[in-house]
Formats: sequence, C-alpha cells, structure tokens
Amino acid sequence: MDAQARARIIVVGNEKGGSGKSTTAMHILIALLLEGGRIAAIDLDAKQRTLSRYLENRAAFIARHGLSLAMPEHVVVGESDNPLKPEAEADEAVRLAAAIADLSQRHDFILIDCPGSDTNLSRLGHSYADLLVTPVNDSFIDVDLLASVDPDTLKVLKPSRYAVMVWEQRKQRFARDRQNVDWVVIRNRLSHLDARNKRNVGQVLEALQKRIGFRFLPGLSERVIFRELFLSGLTLMDLDRTGLSGGSGGLNMAQAAARQEVRNLLLGLNLITDD
Repeated sequence: MDAQARARIIVVGNEKGGSGKSTTAMHILIALLLEGGRIAAIDLDAKQRTLSRYLENRAAFIARHGLSLAMPEHVVVGESDNPLKPEAEADEAVRLAAAIADLSQRHDFILIDCPGSDTNLSRLGHSYADLLVTPVNDSFIDVDLLASVDPDTLKVLKPSRYAVMVWEQRKQRFARDRQNVDWVVIRNRLSHLDARNKRNVGQVLEALQKRIGFRFLPGLSERVIFRELFLSGLTLMDLDRTGLSGGSGGLNMAQAAARQEVRNLLLGLNLITDD
C-alpha cells in the first residue's frame, strides 16, 4: 500500500455496554484475516480493554498450544493524562491520527473499537469511520441508544444523543474529505422465537433507519459459544483449526449455524463477497 494512502476504517461503537461490541469486533478482525485481508486493530478503551484482553488471550492460547493462528497487529490509544481539556483533546487527536497513519502503511483495513461511553476519543474514532458498526441488543433498552420512542404508539419522538453525535461526526468527515459513512446497526442476541417485542423492535428500527440514516442487519444470536471463546481468544472461524470443534474434527450443528451468522454479517457489511 502506498505510504500516503489510508486504510479503510471500520469503527465498532455505541455508548452502551453489554451489546456484544468487542465480540463483534473480534469476529470481524479474524474473519477478514482468514479471508486474506491485511487488518489491524486500535483499541480506544484503555480502561476496559476488552478487545485488547481478547487478543492477549488469543496470543497466550496460541503459545500454549503451539498453534499457527492468524493474529492482527494491535495498538491501544488511551486517554491523555494532560489535566487541561483542550490540550488533552489535541494530544488524543494527534496520537490517534499518528496510529492510523502508521498502520495504514501496512494494512488495507483498520478496525477501531470505541469505548462504550461518550468520550473525546470515541468521537474522534467515529469521525474516521468509513464503515460504522453499532451493535444493539434486541430490546427497547438498547433502541433508546438511537432514539426516544413513544411507548403506546411506538412512534419515534426524537433521535438520541448518540445518534446526534454520529450525525455530527459524519458531517465532520464529509467536510474533511468528502467521504460518506456507511452506518450499520446490527441486532445482536436475537431470539429465535417470534416474540412480540422482537417484532416491535424491528418495526421501530425500520422507521429509524430512514430518519437518522443507517441500515440494520441481523447480528449474532444469544449463544453460549460466543462468551465461552473469550478466555481462549478464539472466534467461531478458528474452531476447526484448533481441534476444539468436537466430533471428528468438524463443527457441530450449533457451531456451524453460529459461524454462518458471522459470515452473513460480513456479507451484509460488504466486507467479503459470497464467491
């Protein structure tokens, strides 16, 4: 890649924890690596460091078992310790821009995992997005992240603070380099039951996508396997490369279905093609 070129930036962000943000980020990272993509990660959440711990667990698992598994390059850009807010924000902007410029020399993609709160670093990360992925759980608690909804009519009353922040960062991005942001909301922990709440959430998201400018996709279902893999730093794309898939070396039905969910997500995000 030309040293002056910038990698395509995938930002995984919202302002709420527990939505599967880091699990989603990790699966995108490893799936793109296995597809032959050159991808690096930037963790902007130096306090929680969930994605960083995921990758540290992966490195330890690889070393412990003598495996050859794909590992992305990874850096952490933390909050500035400058006590003066303007100087701190300027320092964060310089360090994030430097990290992106450096990684862009070696990679086609950079995935930025943002903190689950409204911080200057999170806003900066959003402002670089070519693709913004916002995971939400399939509930109105998480829909509130995007908009206020009338409880009786399910009519959208107004965009939320997070939606307004994303709109502001999209405007800044366009003003800076005339590039648009593909904003995708994904519904994680989808129930397999056709519950009324599930239908209502879908109805509201349908209305919201036109009003505040995103598209939405099914994400990752509520499966124990996604949580269990964290301690090993693995993803569903790795299981048949580690001997942990069970059976005679192949995936069981639940694992195969879960991995297809991941593949469908990457197809929907236009990160891979179904060749």
